[in-house]
Amino acid sequence: MEKKKSKNVFVEGAISPDFISTSIAKHQIKTNIGAHNIFLGQVRADEINGKQVTAIDYSAYPEMANQKFYEIRERAFEKFDLTCMHIYHSMGKVHAGEICLFVFASSPRRKVVFEALEFIVEAIKADVPVFGKEMFEDETHQWKENT
Repeated sequence: MEKKKSKNVFVEGAISPDFISTSIAKHQIKTNIGAHNIFLGQVRADEINGKQVTAIDYSAYPEMANQKFYEIRERAFEKFDLTCMHIYHSMGKVHAGEICLFVFASSPRRKVVFEALEFIVEAIKADVPVFGKEMFEDETHQWKENT
């Protein structure tokens, strides 16, 4: 059996509201779906050591990161009764208040999408090698630590 190729989940810059709404609208023709659940990760304007974060500059080794996203996707489909699932992550600079992660899960039943989405987002945070450099208002920066 031929191994499926992982798809590129990266979007350059912030994930726009139009991109999100278009993704949702495309699912209206799938009448076997009874529930959707969406996670939107947004860049926070945290204050760290007296300086405010104005943006995060995301980087990754795309081939390795896309493979990890693919593995998470496959585990989610094995574990949950999902109809479809999409993951998009920003690459490059994303300003505070903008969306950097969009996860969209669909299933015939609502309880499934709640459980699946938590599993997917936690796996992304734990397993995917995406790096964020916090950019501060004084133009200094530091690597972000996931919490």
